[in-house]
Amino acid sequence: MDKRFAVILAAGKGTRMKSKLYKVLHPVCGKPMVEHVADEALKLSLAKLVTIVGHGAEDVKEQLGDRSEYALQEEQLGTAHAVKQAKSFLAQEKGTTIVICGDTPLLTAETMEAMLSEHQKHQAKVTILTAHADDPTGYGRIIRDETGAVVKIVEHKDANDAERQVNEINTGTYCFSNEDLFRVIEQVSNENAQGEYYLPDVIEILKNEGQTVAAYQTPHFEETLGVNDRIALSQAEQFMKRRINHQHMKNGVTLIDPENTYISPDAVIGEDTVIYPGTVIKGNVKIGADATIGPNTEIVDSIIGDRTVIKQSVVCDSEVGVDVTIGPFAHIRPLSKIGDEVKIGNFVEIKKTVFGDRSKASHLSYIGDAEVGTDVNLGCGSITVNYDGKNKFLTKIEDGAFIGCNSNLVAPVTVGKGAYVAAGSTVTEDVPQDALSIARARQVNKEDYVKNIHKK
Repeated sequence: MDKRFAVILAAGKGTRMKSKLYKVLHPVCGKPMVEHVADEALKLSLAKLVTIVGHGAEDVKEQLGDRSEYALQEEQLGTAHAVKQAKSFLAQEKGTTIVICGDTPLLTAETMEAMLSEHQKHQAKVTILTAHADDPTGYGRIIRDETGAVVKIVEHKDANDAERQVNEINTGTYCFSNEDLFRVIEQVSNENAQGEYYLPDVIEILKNEGQTVAAYQTPHFEETLGVNDRIALSQAEQFMKRRINHQHMKNGVTLIDPENTYISPDAVIGEDTVIYPGTVIKGNVKIGADATIGPNTEIVDSIIGDRTVIKQSVVCDSEVGVDVTIGPFAHIRPLSKIGDEVKIGNFVEIKKTVFGDRSKASHLSYIGDAEVGTDVNLGCGSITVNYDGKNKFLTKIEDGAFIGCNSNLVAPVTVGKGAYVAAGSTVTEDVPQDALSIARARQVNKEDYVKNIHKK
């Protein structure tokens, strides 16, 4: 197989987005558009990926990292001019180069592979990815001769009335013989309405040389959507969400209401897990089998174990074990590690805490900067007082300890193994193993106090 290369065009500012964020960095289902494009392209077993950057170059480089090499287009003078910037990386290479727009996040590796196969089958010098558009306004048109062979591509602004009636559009994705691409690109001129160097002109030059020009028409028009404004961004979001959700359902995950379920493209979900409406799963999330998530739950960059139930809660950057119950209205904040068979109940907040197996915090508690052992019970209103206004301190609650309701554990403090803390206590010193700590004022009852007040 010939070597494969790819060039991603990602230099445009995207003025129609009306945003401080550069166009290709706008997220679709939580992932920047250019990253969707790069990840799909890399599935093609590329020898080299070159991303053309301009506006926001450093931000794009930071996003893609070492997955790509980069060429700078200082002035945006058209698509051919952009590809020309990759010359130092690719001009001496032999093989096939695919050129992709960085604002086409829905384009799949499968479609690009089909185009590459068509390119190889016809031994073409260039193959165009085309699609049928019901409304082709704004797109370049594919102009064919009476035999069906591709003659040229005409940009919408340069098309005459007859050419504008054509519904077959140029998607902006191409396969080129690499040697011919960089040979011919020097001949492209900017004599057109926009005064730019158009990449489709390379195709016309090759055609005039008598070279083979092929076209692969994808049946998936939505994949070719170029995102130029917020409306198209919303459309891309909907298409991508539907694709992701359908794949999870094919894999054995139940989505009660797919239209109201948001799942990151990087999420992994086990079989027979049920996702209820209003659930948002963002970033690198792994959910085991037979779990129940939602409704109205957010999980971000976390690992959730098998058979765990999370209802109306938030879990962020944490690990949750198997057979755990969380919620409703619980908040698991970053850097928490929840063990197996744990119960985190309503209005409980856990932050930067290791919470041991079979331990419980069932109601209205804050557990932050803590190490909670196994089989610990934290009563309603348990608080780890971890902050003195300047520094955070650690609370340790050892295995089998029992913390009574409305107790404050003022860190740094340790409650020993099997120890009890009486309800209403404010604990400021370590509690020994198996001890009972009572840290509250002794109750005093004043007989007839109220009756005597009313006599006055």
